Amino acid sequence: MAALAPMIPMSLSGLAKMAELFAYTDGACSGNPGPGGWGALMIARDGDRVVKTRELNGGEAHTTNNKMELMAAISALEALKATTRLTIVTDSSYVKDGITTWIFGWKKRGWKTAANKPVKNEDLWKRLDAATQAHDVTWEWVKGHAGHPENERADELARAGMEPYKA
Repeated sequence: MAALAPMIPMSLSGLAKMAELFAYTDGACSGNPGPGGWGALMIARDGDRVVKTRELNGGEAHTTNNKMELMAAISALEALKATTRLTIVTDSSYVKDGITTWIFGWKKRGWKTAANKPVKNEDLWKRLDAATQAHDVTWEWVKGHAGHPENERADELARAGMEPYKA
């Protein structure tokens, strides 16, 4: 793995210090399948102080919620310009469990599940796996729609990403 580069270099009392980077991701779908959107709120923090934020979103006319959850994480990672240490916070146990646990078995079995069936969304799982390789990623799960401000904002971004595709 390449040496980690900071997203935002900062100076504190003459000492170089790196901001912590978080990506809060969410997907949304109106119908499943149906029109969908994804959102990512990226925040660099120095302790409790927000140093920088970036909001990303997008959508598709015909998709699933799981695809949009995956696209949110993929898009956050692909937006990074340098090798970075970050925490991705998702309300999708599908994404968190998939990338931290299930993917290893899928790869060993040639992208088959434990039941020997093809992995759903294989293309997106491969893309997410590739996107994580250049970074030091910690994955965290939060309960969705439970008043977590950053997760709620990611949900708003996902719904906004879906809006152009709703009839």
